[in-house]
Amino acid sequence: MSNELLLWIGFNVFVLAMLALDLGVFHRKAHEVKVKEALWWSAVWIALALTFNAGIYFFRGEEAALEFLTGYLLEKALSVDNIFVFIMIFAYFRVPALYQHKVLFWGILGALIMRAIFIATGITLLQHFHWVIYIFGAFLIITGIKLAMQQDKEVHPEKNPVLKLFQRFMPVTKNFEGDKFFVKRDGRRFATPLLVVLLIVETTDVVFALDSIPAILAITTDPFIVYTSNVFAILGLRALYFALAGIMQMFHYLSYGLAAILVFVGIKMMIMDFYKLPIAVSLGVVAGILAIAVILSLVRPRRNAEALSMPENSPPVSHEEVLG
Repeated sequence: MSNELLLWIGFNVFVLAMLALDLGVFHRKAHEVKVKEALWWSAVWIALALTFNAGIYFFRGEEAALEFLTGYLLEKALSVDNIFVFIMIFAYFRVPALYQHKVLFWGILGALIMRAIFIATGITLLQHFHWVIYIFGAFLIITGIKLAMQQDKEVHPEKNPVLKLFQRFMPVTKNFEGDKFFVKRDGRRFATPLLVVLLIVETTDVVFALDSIPAILAITTDPFIVYTSNVFAILGLRALYFALAGIMQMFHYLSYGLAAILVFVGIKMMIMDFYKLPIAVSLGVVAGILAIAVILSLVRPRRNAEALSMPENSPPVSHEEVLG
């Protein structure tokens, strides 16, 4: 068995073990995740990612280590957009804080599988149809411009095609049934509103993957580096959500920073056949843009910042209204 295959098997065994430990031990009982606990878990995931990065440095060399670090930082930055939308989804459906961790756990597990498929597809396309690189690059530039011009994010579950298809086959209970996704009533299986929220989280991540996968492919096309940097960023997403949910409105310039990063990696992808930007420069640009966005947000706070919830004249609706 080759060393490369052993690396893939070992890494995925590690991921499954960490997920089992998370759900089976640390979060065996549903509870509201406090900021202190979330910050601790965020530190654990970041430390694991940096330790893994050190391992890549010693076994793969400096270039691969810089590619992983740049990819990890890029994916971590783009995941902030996911967090904002997750907040809106939970507010829209009035999901109790007690059950949010379980939704994010299974949502992230599904995201890992979908990202692996997206990565394999993207790399295969680039290997067999090199001109696709220009399509990816143009897509990232357009997405970055749209993100910069976008004023407000809104959630419209009633327009979700997966949800529309789901409601044709499965009845949904009126209220949350604890942290259960399914319940049985009179011999008939019902889905709960918590499953509806999970479906929306999963399909939303597919949309985000359309941005993040081309972005990381602009940094490297090494399947192992692309996959592992994505996985570490996703695994830390849940803890990052609980750590930042209450203060996201403070970083109002961050979306502009993310837009600039998308445009940068799009341009990098478009010109890589003519000039390959050193990976250290890419890392510096991504880190610099994020730092400037955060500093500007703190130095120039938004006046009368609104809470990250639905406005009073448009209150959160029930799942029954969404499903029609």
